[in-house]
Amino acid sequence: MQYIIRASTASEIRAGVKQTECKFGSFALLFFVFWFFAAAGSRGGVLNGLDTAAFVNAVVANPIIAAIKDDDGLKKCLVCDNIRIVFVLYGDICNIPGIVRRLKAAGKIAVVHVDLIIGLSNKEVAVDFIHHSTQADGIISTRQTFIHRAKELDMNSILRVFVLDSIALSSLEKLESAHPDFIDVLPGTMPKTIRKVCSIVSVPVLTGGLIADKEDVIAALEAGAVAISTTNQAIWEM
Repeated sequence: MQYIIRASTASEIRAGVKQTECKFGSFALLFFVFWFFAAAGSRGGVLNGLDTAAFVNAVVANPIIAAIKDDDGLKKCLVCDNIRIVFVLYGDICNIPGIVRRLKAAGKIAVVHVDLIIGLSNKEVAVDFIHHSTQADGIISTRQTFIHRAKELDMNSILRVFVLDSIALSSLEKLESAHPDFIDVLPGTMPKTIRKVCSIVSVPVLTGGLIADKEDVIAALEAGAVAISTTNQAIWEM
């Protein structure tokens, strides 16, 4: 179960975080945040978003995914009718619940790249934080342990993989042991590599990175990717 924090508590969070960070350092900072959101559970909560089947179907039905890396991207995707799915590539432990809440209020499917959230550790407990403290529909990570933990929490998950050489390509089958819902291959401008990945793995393939125009999108989709993600706002409008 995840917990929704009242807007009136925002000042409490930031004040507590600042005091804790100054006195005890980053470990105590993380502990404080978990304590605060756990304590908020008594105020009520809601379940996380889409189940796996609905999540997979939504991604397949929406082949262009907005990836946002700052508040400007957030504002733009909130009013973009062409975009239903959003990859959140920025934020910290104080503002990520609010970022996700705004996306959900706009009817978007929000997927958080947990590796990129400032203030979270490189331990699996980071996934628990996203699960319990936000309304996220799923996570992205390059860490197989995070994907395993997401499955334990019944969270949707995307395993991001950088395929830069033959060694990375040959290890893809082993990555499926983490049981992600999708494998996200970067960069997204290598149709031959995407086609090869699709022939190796049994889960649906996403791609992104360096996609600059309509031709790149078409090439990736024709190579077998079910969807592409991009921060290029012009492509969102395609």
